[in-house]
Amino acid sequence: MNSEQIILERDNGIGKITFNNPKRHNAMSLEMWREGATAIEECIASNDIRVIVLSGAGEKAFVAGADISKFGEERNSRQDIDEYNQAVKYFQDTLFNSPIPTIAKIKGYCIGGGLAIALCCDLRIASDDSRFAVPAAKLGLGYPAGGIERLMQIVGPSFAMEIFYTARQFNAEEAMIMGLINRIVPSNALTEFCDGYTDRISSNAPLTIRAVKTAVVENLKAPPDRNIALCEEQVSACFASNDYLEGRTAFIEKRKPQFTGT
Repeated sequence: MNSEQIILERDNGIGKITFNNPKRHNAMSLEMWREGATAIEECIASNDIRVIVLSGAGEKAFVAGADISKFGEERNSRQDIDEYNQAVKYFQDTLFNSPIPTIAKIKGYCIGGGLAIALCCDLRIASDDSRFAVPAAKLGLGYPAGGIERLMQIVGPSFAMEIFYTARQFNAEEAMIMGLINRIVPSNALTEFCDGYTDRISSNAPLTIRAVKTAVVENLKAPPDRNIALCEEQVSACFASNDYLEGRTAFIEKRKPQFTGT
């Protein structure tokens, strides 16, 4: 699918989703939340996508939060607000629960809802000129517990409180110290680095990666809610797969394995 503000491209096993609203620093409208979820679902349903990369159009921002200029029409009543919040939650849940690895390619501002999007990705790779913030306390906004929990799981409770309490912008080095991002890359090398990273991931065994992601997601849940049976089922599927045979054969033959996800 393609729209004016959400662009999905398929490139050699990589699903590239671009937030295309550069005049507003890629701020998210209701339509973008909905179309973004559709783009992620199309990648998941595809038989050839092995990694999903999310990025912002232009040079200034990944996503700089919600599009406040749209609030008058999109969040003007309790019903409108509920529909908007449901769209945001659906997008975030779809991204977080994707069985396909996801990467946030961050350049420039990653603010508020943009940071929430990045937190739903498995990995976050940022340019050295990126900026991160949750300005809720400057706007008097309440923040959903689920979003705070996701941040806490990544940076811990103390850094999560610092991010919210101060509402200030943190640079890439500070974000790296907190564990908010995985890598800092010079701005002019970000695309090259991400392309190499996605190529490396996409060349590995998809069933192994899926099993690892499932185990991570389940272990983040409270013990009574964990589906350990699903984890064990996916591990068994790895050992029963053609890819397991291919991996062993390639190792013995000293060549690069060609995995198919079967």
